[in-house]
Amino acid sequence: MSENTRDLREVKVERVESRKYRATSVASGASLEFGQGEGLLSPVELLLAAIAGCSAIDVDVATTRRSEPDKFEVAATGYKLSEDGAGRMDDINMSFDLKFPDTEEGRKAAGMVQRIVKLSHDKYCTVSRTVELGAKVTSEVSG
Repeated sequence: MSENTRDLREVKVERVESRKYRATSVASGASLEFGQGEGLLSPVELLLAAIAGCSAIDVDVATTRRSEPDKFEVAATGYKLSEDGAGRMDDINMSFDLKFPDTEEGRKAAGMVQRIVKLSHDKYCTVSRTVELGAKVTSEVSG
């Protein structure tokens, strides 16, 4: 029997100054600044970070039950395309560069990585699954 749930998530984005914005989680109050300019991630880079971060968390939570990593880096790359003036991303790829200690626990953690990456992609990572499956996006204007 499958279980379906629907859990609303919300962020607010406010303009800090020209081309600089702050996204704030309504639930936790955590925030980050982004935009265009030095020291700021662009929205496209945030999308890549969200995809990589989602799977990184899945892998981290599972593997660190066995061993702390010596190295844990995940890179996300993709091509920004412009088709008839409309932009989108394609061929997004994640590369996991993980090293664990040469101990029994470290080898067990390393042995889990491939399976957890696949599970994250196929089931657990809401971000990459949403990108791949698509989601309806609507807008409304007030004020």
